Amino acid sequence: MDFDKMFSTQLNQLKDEGNYRIFAELERQFGAFPKARSLDDDAPDEVTVWCSNDYLGMGQHPKVRDAMIETVRSCGTGAGGTRNISGTASHHVALERELADLHGKESALLFTSGYVSNWAALSTLGSRLPDAVILSDALNHASMIEGIRHARCHKVIWKHNDPEDLDRKLAALPANAPKIVAFESVYSMDGDICPMEEIVEVAEKHGAMTYLDEVHAVGLYGARGGGVSEERGLADRITLIEGTLGKAFGCMGGYITGSDALCDFIRSFASGFIFTTAIPPAVAAAAAASIRHLKESNVEREAQRAQVARLRSLLDARGIPHLHNPSHIIPVMIKDPVKCRMLADILMRDYGIYVQPINYPTVPKGTERLRFTPGPLHTDADIDHLVNALTVLWKQCALAHAVA
Repeated sequence: MDFDKMFSTQLNQLKDEGNYRIFAELERQFGAFPKARSLDDDAPDEVTVWCSNDYLGMGQHPKVRDAMIETVRSCGTGAGGTRNISGTASHHVALERELADLHGKESALLFTSGYVSNWAALSTLGSRLPDAVILSDALNHASMIEGIRHARCHKVIWKHNDPEDLDRKLAALPANAPKIVAFESVYSMDGDICPMEEIVEVAEKHGAMTYLDEVHAVGLYGARGGGVSEERGLADRITLIEGTLGKAFGCMGGYITGSDALCDFIRSFASGFIFTTAIPPAVAAAAAASIRHLKESNVEREAQRAQVARLRSLLDARGIPHLHNPSHIIPVMIKDPVKCRMLADILMRDYGIYVQPINYPTVPKGTERLRFTPGPLHTDADIDHLVNALTVLWKQCALAHAVA
């Protein structure tokens, strides 16, 4: 059996469809973000990163860096084990307290990534609660879908951001079945924000648990960075709030927050928590420093919003089509995988602009896009350079302009 041939056949199909992923090799330099050193032969030595999920540049913040360095000096590098077997440091406990406080919950539980926290929590809830039903928004992230799949419980898909459809589907279920409504606040590909209050009200009407993914909102929304649920005053009505340390907080890891009993339940039964090495204490210390800073500072959030608004305004002025949404995510629609890859390559090679093409299966075929995430460290000159480059390429590639 020629396994390599089997692998190559499917890889070649990906390439032919324009969906083969190519990684840009970059070297971030402290204090220079969003500039980065490119190690690719087909790119300038320095590029501007326009697709980072380090939304506020906190991975470059002196407080965060210093907390990590000081903890490595005092504790060393790795955690040394799972949380159960020698891997729980005071830094993990302190971080979980910060996270519980951030969302106004009794407890929090750390994971190695946001993907793992969704997979582990949803699979555990669905498999351990007798006769559970998970009702999942149609556009939920792959990590949530994977968790639901592994739960092997009854699942129901409801129309994206449609509380009325959720209401109908909850009403059709047995009254005594444990129901879990799983949804996101900010959806990362289109940048839309859920009608959270309406969803919560529908769930409460049917006695359902609410499971909210705030991965693309924590740090960015709310007076202290608690996410859209904090901004809208709904955090206390949501059963479980899940988030990440790897985006706006500039570090690594995922987490859930909720009641003491809920977090202890996941801690005690989730294989994705029990059998994996804990995140390094230095990462936990850095994340705690980032969270503490963003609880007190709105400077980064306000600067980010200003640059998001500026880029949107200039794109509109040039007729470059992008999805209008209330979030910080700006998807510029290409709708062709080959052109999307080509535009990204030209932007990198000729303009020193790095944006990753977003193709299938991350987004449906025919909705390919370049996804821009302006941050507080992007300058006005960076934005002008980007818009000018897109304007030139739009003409060269004969792409459709937005209708005024």
